[in-house]
Amino acid sequence: MAEFFRNLFSKFGDIPAWLLLLGLGGQAVFMTRFVIQWIASERAGRSVIPIAFWWTSLSGAALLFAYGIFRADPVILLGQSLGFFIYSRNLVLIRRELHPKAGPPSAP
Repeated sequence: MAEFFRNLFSKFGDIPAWLLLLGLGGQAVFMTRFVIQWIASERAGRSVIPIAFWWTSLSGAALLFAYGIFRADPVILLGQSLGFFIYSRNLVLIRRELHPKAGPPSAP
């Protein structure tokens, strides 16, 4: 088994270990969002998207975007940049819904 992993990682010789860990960590965080969504839906008995889904999406996208910068990979950069905007926008909309501004003062 150790030989398998040694051979596997030898193919990534041009990628520094810290960068490989950044990319793998970002992918793991990004993948976790689906587990969060699945658990929340199972608990509710219907399909729901919890706030944690959006935060996890944003975190994973940021990590993968950073990985894409270091790798100078336009596919990753383009793929994560749109998602980053969408996840941020959803968090703004949720914040507005949870914390609406006070309405105009009522007339006496």
